[in-house]
Amino acid sequence: MAGENVSVIFKVYCLGVMTMVAATYTVALRYTRTTATREMYFSTTAVFLTEVTKLIISLGMLTKETGSFGRLRNTILDQIIFSPKELLKLSVPSVVYAIQNNMAFVALSNLDAAVYQVTYQLKIPCTALCTVFMLNRSLGRLQWFSVFMLCGGVILVQWKPAEVTKVQVEQNPFIGFIAVAIAVLCSGFAGVYFEKVLKSSDTSLWVRNIQMYLSGILVTAIGVYVTDGDEILEKGFFFGYTSWVCFVVFLASVGGLYTSIVVKYTDNIMKGFSAAAAIVLSTVASVMLFGLKITITFASGAILVCISIYLYGLPKLDTSKVARQDADKVDREKLITV
Repeated sequence: MAGENVSVIFKVYCLGVMTMVAATYTVALRYTRTTATREMYFSTTAVFLTEVTKLIISLGMLTKETGSFGRLRNTILDQIIFSPKELLKLSVPSVVYAIQNNMAFVALSNLDAAVYQVTYQLKIPCTALCTVFMLNRSLGRLQWFSVFMLCGGVILVQWKPAEVTKVQVEQNPFIGFIAVAIAVLCSGFAGVYFEKVLKSSDTSLWVRNIQMYLSGILVTAIGVYVTDGDEILEKGFFFGYTSWVCFVVFLASVGGLYTSIVVKYTDNIMKGFSAAAAIVLSTVASVMLFGLKITITFASGAILVCISIYLYGLPKLDTSKVARQDADKVDREKLITV
């Protein structure tokens, strides 16, 4: 009984941390892109530092997993340095994730944190479609219904964008929505692709993460040079950085790694509650920090999205089992009649 209580407590802990990280990340990133008093930092450098931080944390976790520096060195040599094909394989999601992370900065520069949080849940139907086509899985009727409900909720949220009164920069909601749409597509494809790679072998999760983050560092470094290279040479790599920007980089790093822990120890229903709670927290924070005015359409859409997330996480009904139960029931009724 004690072990069961510890398990429940740990799941609640995972749920709480995941919720707080997701909500705090969007609000903090929004703050750094819209209300900062200093000159704007380069978002490409923040994405690059996020990949570096993830790599460092993954190396630490792999060291703990292997148990010694000697085994760590052998693992890195065998499975990373001398496995160029595996590095190339993991370069695909690293490129896609790099695009997704940059799109998050564009989106939160033009959309309120609450609006972004709701709209970003379109990753659920995108991931579902990628799962059907790439992993040959099927969705139940309730899941398909929840997908359409979620899309309807997002449409309501975007139908009449909520107004904000405490934002100090010019915004373009259309550009923000396009950025979210690109991020959603990237999230769905990269997540399913990475899952497929993970399940194709017994390679450690942390080894796979290191392979992906090495490629990610290279990709984001190229992005820094191509996009902001000249200005960075003039102003410096850390131009415009504040403690809030460092906090955003930290949250992005921890959030990405922590998701794998949550997936391992919790279920879809708890993840659904986490996403819904993050939407509520982001909305409350947006009202307090950015002067968000909640409209009826926004509230209705957000509620629909929260309900659809919960429904999507419910276990798929086993129709064959139901059919067997119905057949057994008919047989029993026949025996009673006889």
